[in-house]
Amino acid sequence: MFLPTTKEEMQRFGWDKLDIVLVTGDTYIDSPYIGTAVLANLLYKNGYRVGVIAQPDIRSDSDITRLGEPELFWGITAGSLDSMVANYTASKKKRKFDDFTPGGENTRRPDRASIVYSNLVKRYFKNTKPLVLGGIEASLRRIAHYDYWSDSIKRSVLFDAKADIIVYGMAEKAILELALKFKSKAADSDPEGSRYENLNFLHDVKGICYISKEPRKDYIVLPAYEVVRQDNSKFIEMFKLFYDNTDPAYAKGLCQMQDTRYLVQNPPNNALTQKELDEIYALKYERDVHPYYRKQGPTKALETIRFSVATHRGCYGECNFCSISVHQGRTVTSRSEESILNEVKAITGLTGFKGYLSDVGGPTANMYMIECKKKLQRGSCRDKRCLYPKICTEMPLNHSGQLSLLRKIRNIDGIKKVFVASGIRHDMVVEDSKCGKRYIECLVENHISGQLKIAPEHVSPEVLRYMGKPGAYYLKQFKDEFNRINNQKSGYYKKQYLTYYIIAAHPGCSFKDMHALKDYAVRELKITPEQVQVFTPLPSTYSALMYHTCIDPFSGKEMFVEKDLGKRESQKAIVVGRGHYRRRHST
Repeated sequence: MFLPTTKEEMQRFGWDKLDIVLVTGDTYIDSPYIGTAVLANLLYKNGYRVGVIAQPDIRSDSDITRLGEPELFWGITAGSLDSMVANYTASKKKRKFDDFTPGGENTRRPDRASIVYSNLVKRYFKNTKPLVLGGIEASLRRIAHYDYWSDSIKRSVLFDAKADIIVYGMAEKAILELALKFKSKAADSDPEGSRYENLNFLHDVKGICYISKEPRKDYIVLPAYEVVRQDNSKFIEMFKLFYDNTDPAYAKGLCQMQDTRYLVQNPPNNALTQKELDEIYALKYERDVHPYYRKQGPTKALETIRFSVATHRGCYGECNFCSISVHQGRTVTSRSEESILNEVKAITGLTGFKGYLSDVGGPTANMYMIECKKKLQRGSCRDKRCLYPKICTEMPLNHSGQLSLLRKIRNIDGIKKVFVASGIRHDMVVEDSKCGKRYIECLVENHISGQLKIAPEHVSPEVLRYMGKPGAYYLKQFKDEFNRINNQKSGYYKKQYLTYYIIAAHPGCSFKDMHALKDYAVRELKITPEQVQVFTPLPSTYSALMYHTCIDPFSGKEMFVEKDLGKRESQKAIVVGRGHYRRRHST
């Protein structure tokens, strides 16, 4: 069921006012892959009157005012992507297309959308109800952070947006608790009053950030914003404290002075249990664009997610360039087989479904039902990672859970083909002595549309160390095994290939490293890689920290970082074989 986007639609619900208005930088796609839709449906299920304003016109009041002012709060998000990532390439060129905009033209999502939408609300609703920021943009920018597009350290987006609260990470628990507290407080307040006198009644909610005149007792006080923007060593110190306090099992609250006030980050909320995650996916989703926005043109993102199924959340890969650890978390929570199979059965009844599931996976497809029992009880290890520099012996590598799931999905009436389009960790497959080879056979025989995605990112040991990725040994082992199995099946199946995702110009990577990668690709992989992207420093990641400081935060040593935009593009050109470069470049 679509929730209202206009006054007329509100009337069909029998509502004259809304409790919560959600404002998003994506178009309104009602799908379990879209955070705004998940929260809207969850709030509605719990009795709240919710409306959605998608991609509002920022030059007028025509969109932002059409649902009126909410009774409880505004929820504001830039959408499924950080708006600067959505709008600009790694070379800082404006992107022409936006997959989350009807018609595809990139004209609807403003730069720094969380700030712009907050200002838009306040422009037309003076002294309005509290503004709650959420989504990946607010989550990654909740603390002092390096911003690649301005090449500067920025303070928390909460200050620049002049909003009231940030809900960070996966927001279901926090948003329900906030809504309940707002509702209880509103019942005791002057009905004519717009804003609450203060928001102290919210300050015990986990998974939120807020602004305070004083640091909170017993919280860790981080180096101040004015200090970290001028001192790289203090910025590194601050980031390590921040990153080390992202696990709900043991994280402490944090405070950081940002002007004359403090940004306060409460400890993170616990990850959803399997039962809670199943309930999220049992909500009724239309899996389509809302009719109000559908008439504006086709939305490309829908093609990917409409007939796809997410099997789990979280990723313990902890690649230094990836934002998942800070946003979704380092613990994998898997849905039950029953929940997933019920969703697949529901998809088979959708209009337009022809028997093909676009993807069954997650942040990393083959982490489904593979998680360390100790971590589930005590949290992530403080002194080591699950998969780097080698896979921890406590990690119970066994792909039998995913094999069982895929087999059962294939046997559902109406299913012709099930694709695993999400990337996989090839090192986990190689190290799985129980089911690794069987897993490859299963993918080759049943779940590949000509290509299987893996992400070695590089082959240089030094660059891989900076990335937090496994060595080329695993790449070669997996490639050889895949080719062997694929060749065995060639009499019955089409020829299939591996697609390799590569990153150029990551901190520590030089022209010499890219030439080595090119040579390896030609010699060992027998290809010229095409899926090569120039590194983008995402806020609140270790790789962005390296890019800004030119210091290895793990050793404290200075490191080479290519910052010249032309040379960064030239690193990519070395591998894909386009453009002019010379081997004498060996910075």
